[in-house]
Amino acid sequence: MKLKRVGAPVPSPDGKWVVFDCVDVDLEGNTRISHLWIVPASGAESRRLNPTPNHEERPRFSPDGKRLIWTSKATDPTQIWMCDFDSNAGALTGKPHQVTEISTGADGGIWSPDGKSIVFVSAVYPDCRDDACNKQRDEELKKSKVKAKIFSRLFYRHWSSFTEFKRSHLFVLDGNARGERSTDVSSVGPAGVSPAESQTPDKMSGGPTGKMHVLQTRDLTPGDHDVPPFNLGGQDMYAISPDGQEVAYTSNIDEVEATSTNTEIFVVPISGGTVRKISTSPGADTTPLYSPDGKYLAWRSQARAGFEADKWRLFVQDRQSGKTRDLTETFDRSVGSFTWWASGAIYFACEDHGQAPVYVATSEARPDGSNTVVPLQPHSPETHADDLTWIADTLFFSKISISAPNELWKTAANKTSHGQTFEPVTHMNDVLLSQIDMQPLESFTFKGANDEEVQGFMVKPPGFDPNKKYPLKFLIHGGPQGAWGNEWTYRWNAELFAASGNYVVVMINFHGSTGYGQKFTDSISGDWGGKPYVDLMKGLDYVEKTYPFIDKNREAALGASYGGYMANWILGHTNRFKCIVSHDGMFNTESAYGTTEELWFPEWEFKGPPWKDREMYRKVSPHLFADKFKTPTLVVHGQNDYRLDVSEGFQLFTTLQRLKIPSKFLYFPDEGHWVLKPQNSRLWYKTVNDWVDQWCK
Repeated sequence: MKLKRVGAPVPSPDGKWVVFDCVDVDLEGNTRISHLWIVPASGAESRRLNPTPNHEERPRFSPDGKRLIWTSKATDPTQIWMCDFDSNAGALTGKPHQVTEISTGADGGIWSPDGKSIVFVSAVYPDCRDDACNKQRDEELKKSKVKAKIFSRLFYRHWSSFTEFKRSHLFVLDGNARGERSTDVSSVGPAGVSPAESQTPDKMSGGPTGKMHVLQTRDLTPGDHDVPPFNLGGQDMYAISPDGQEVAYTSNIDEVEATSTNTEIFVVPISGGTVRKISTSPGADTTPLYSPDGKYLAWRSQARAGFEADKWRLFVQDRQSGKTRDLTETFDRSVGSFTWWASGAIYFACEDHGQAPVYVATSEARPDGSNTVVPLQPHSPETHADDLTWIADTLFFSKISISAPNELWKTAANKTSHGQTFEPVTHMNDVLLSQIDMQPLESFTFKGANDEEVQGFMVKPPGFDPNKKYPLKFLIHGGPQGAWGNEWTYRWNAELFAASGNYVVVMINFHGSTGYGQKFTDSISGDWGGKPYVDLMKGLDYVEKTYPFIDKNREAALGASYGGYMANWILGHTNRFKCIVSHDGMFNTESAYGTTEELWFPEWEFKGPPWKDREMYRKVSPHLFADKFKTPTLVVHGQNDYRLDVSEGFQLFTTLQRLKIPSKFLYFPDEGHWVLKPQNSRLWYKTVNDWVDQWCK
């Protein structure tokens, strides 16, 4: 809880500074608050950039580096704020001021290349044509004593909240060249519409000149669709062309979100006008990014709709000819965060055997039409990188490991030096981590299902003594198309699990895991209780035989999401564990289908809805093996989990209680699929670890 949670790097245009947001946890106050920080790009001590008590995040420099915008919770809802920036001092100058005042709030701001406009995101009622309509609708909803909702189509709830019948849209804030004291002319209708009746005075405190001029807010993507669609973070799903004339964005306009993952890339003039769809994949297309010279537009693409774990390919389109090429067609890994270095090269990170190294792809084809993909740093693959961004011949990125959370790093990136050395830029947690005994992540391989090679990882407890016997915590990852690896997590932290009570922690990347090629990932679909279970049991057999310090009579299995499903499956298929922890797991496959929001997920994994292949659902449903349950089990579930409804946890706990199997239910009325509130997180770790200690110590 004392660790500072560092966000993505935002380098200044001159390459001298890096700004980032950083979250502090107040355990007593049960809150998490983000502040803005700055550090010299050369690497030195970081310091607070804007010492206010407000929650502030997502900083972005203007193209000339003389201004900075960010999202602030100084108001409710959030708005975009701005301040002048002195690059010589690395400091804000003047008084920060609010530059948006839209009743539905503003977030996700990016600058146009000429610095005259800001594009941002706001969730609005799609049938409202101005901000007054949105404001009135929100006020009526807030004041109403009737809280009922009427649904007439799917996707009425998602992730952890019910729909408010709003859609996320992109807005353009014009006339903001200097961020002066302003009057905001707000419209949420089609681009270019600015009804006079929507004019309201801006509440900004004023810029350095005190002059008045007009800001015009325009809805660039009106309609009953989301721009961008729902996401859990990562790279922006929209971008502005280098000439400032066009906006590319991701939208779900063509599909029903509950039954398809398909999204498309669209472009529209920033001044408003005809929208063009430029992607054609039946799967998801997202995160468009223009090349520095504006000749190309790159994005990530999936070939199969309905499959969230399909290989992410890197597409590049020639904007003049419209010709699109797949740069990673022969590269059997999934592209993650990416950035243009120059118009001929793209850097990207991708999962590979528990790591996430950086690769370089050429955007210009060879004479034979092929492209090249090479590691950026071939001699040091043990890197888990993300949030890539390039400026002034330097690649900045975030980097984590099993023993340390996010810090910001850099490497040289020019024609003569491609990432020969990685250097840290921030050291936000070095002092605190230096006081803790962290054990390294150890890798092993064994023959799993179909006699194929499977990778596993081990973390030993602090002060490890190979001559002693240690109990085992056997962690099972979610997804199911996910993976354990050399990365930090606050929710299922292997180092903390090892330290709490002195356990050896083992994690297996079973068939279906990511980072081992698409065929390996695909192999779990339709086989949830098959090859993955075989891999887990064979992996456990391997470590028991190979490492004499593991006490095979004191072992616990713990998992969440798909890991919770597998914990439930294990409950009905083996009694080798002393206890089990099942967090947000699927217990009854048919009831889970009817209560989840993203129907494309079970329809892909189980080859259709239950009424078309009921036998598929039944053969992999843990609840049908309840007659074999014997192992003491801790059940954990959140009321607001709409991916795997809380009823799955209730069904499991009820079954365990009726069978008179020792069991306990940790129920969170205020959490979703993840446990995020600080005090809830502390309770979760204590309850889980106490349960394991009860049966394994």
